Amino acid sequence: MLKELQFLHKDYPLILFCFILVVLYFISRFLNLTIIPVFADEAIYVRWAQVMRAVSSLRFLPLSDGKQPLFMWTVIPFLKIINDPLAAGRTVSVFLGMGTMAGVFTLSLSLFRDKKAALLASLFYLITPFVLFFDRMALADAMLSFFMVWSLILFIWLAKSPRLDLAMIAGILTGLGLLTKSPALFLLILLPFSLLAFSFKNKSLLSLIKLVGFWLVIYAFGFAIYNILRLGPEFHMIGIRNKDYVFSLAEIIKHPFNPLVGNLKSALSWYFILMTPPVFFSSILGLLISLKKKFREGLVLFLFFFAPLFGQSLIAKVYTARYILFTVPLLIVFASFFVSLLFQKTKNKVLATFLLTALFIFPLYESLLLIIKPEKAWLPENERSGYLEQWTAGYGIKESANYLKKVAKEEKVLVGTEGYFGTLPDGLLIYLEKVPNITVVGVDFPVRSIPEKLEDGKKDNRVFLMVNDSRFEGPEDNLRLVAKYPKPKNLLTDKAENLLLFEILK
Repeated sequence: MLKELQFLHKDYPLILFCFILVVLYFISRFLNLTIIPVFADEAIYVRWAQVMRAVSSLRFLPLSDGKQPLFMWTVIPFLKIINDPLAAGRTVSVFLGMGTMAGVFTLSLSLFRDKKAALLASLFYLITPFVLFFDRMALADAMLSFFMVWSLILFIWLAKSPRLDLAMIAGILTGLGLLTKSPALFLLILLPFSLLAFSFKNKSLLSLIKLVGFWLVIYAFGFAIYNILRLGPEFHMIGIRNKDYVFSLAEIIKHPFNPLVGNLKSALSWYFILMTPPVFFSSILGLLISLKKKFREGLVLFLFFFAPLFGQSLIAKVYTARYILFTVPLLIVFASFFVSLLFQKTKNKVLATFLLTALFIFPLYESLLLIIKPEKAWLPENERSGYLEQWTAGYGIKESANYLKKVAKEEKVLVGTEGYFGTLPDGLLIYLEKVPNITVVGVDFPVRSIPEKLEDGKKDNRVFLMVNDSRFEGPEDNLRLVAKYPKPKNLLTDKAENLLLFEILK
């Protein structure tokens, strides 16, 4: 397994460069880790992790919403050592992103056997806004990306050297991917295409037969691990909830180009903006050149990139940038291949330095904005609205929780929040875990009047209401505005939504 990396032995400048990359990676991911407030799905996942940590019999709780639980299981130990629950969840993604960066290095080296290209792939991963953004979010997509990249690496190594240990490790990684998110199924679908990395000239027929046998080992391990989910009483919910997100085969046949064309256009815009144009165009050129110069290596990488992208675009009812995150590392490998060839052909060192600077400065600038001033960064409209502007963005929730904790030291507190699931109330609950004297209840939205259960609670509690102003339509009689937390302005309307914290007066 170490044969691909044996050139590292005694290559001290390379080792130093890799060390610097690792240090810069952790700085870029941990600096201002919670500058973007809790997002809707983050609130749900972290809250599930807290509940599962507290009640061991609920370890399969995410299945109730059709979600695989591996990411939430991984968050649990971090909740024990990091006080901020959001930071604990995001730390998991940070470490997984580090593993993916190492995977990008290894994948590039395994396919193209070019040390410079592998190092460039790691550097691209470090500064590309697409991966930087989601490496800092408590979402399962960074975990899926990690398992997809490393499973592909093991598939390629297995094709080059058919061995049982490689097959077992590949099967375990694939199975863990299936415990993370359903798109990991593409690994099992595309596994036979790793045959492109098999050397028919240097291998015997027996080696080919062994390879096919080891594929069966991968399938066996993968499905065996996935079937751990059957221990949960609501395993069937995965299939039921998937129907809310994907079209059935009958529906696809009726309208094969809808939503395919629209989803592919969206994906193209996400790549263009979040990878930034220099990296994106470098990846396209690298893809085309690799198919010409390294056909089999380029084709296997292209298939593992394009087939999931096309498949998801064909069937997805709901489509956002994070759903294609796991394809971005493969594009980064293509980009590094192109840039490496470009500098090999460029003999003028001054020109080479200028090109390198021009190539890296835009993604580096955008990544710095995401770390320091995310509202100023260039983001797709739907991503910006979801993470920064609308009700899904949790601006003011942590501050409200701190205020409510102070009140609860003296009196009992009842808090009503708009909705029953998501940013509210889960975003508030993650900060109030184990805080005595506070009860949080969800209420219907839009809020047009004070709900009866909050009115009744005034007898024994100080009662509060948390609601976004876009979902508040009631009169403000008997309400005292405690705090108003503005979110970044919508760039099209120049208006900002606010989170409102009211106290309901007696």
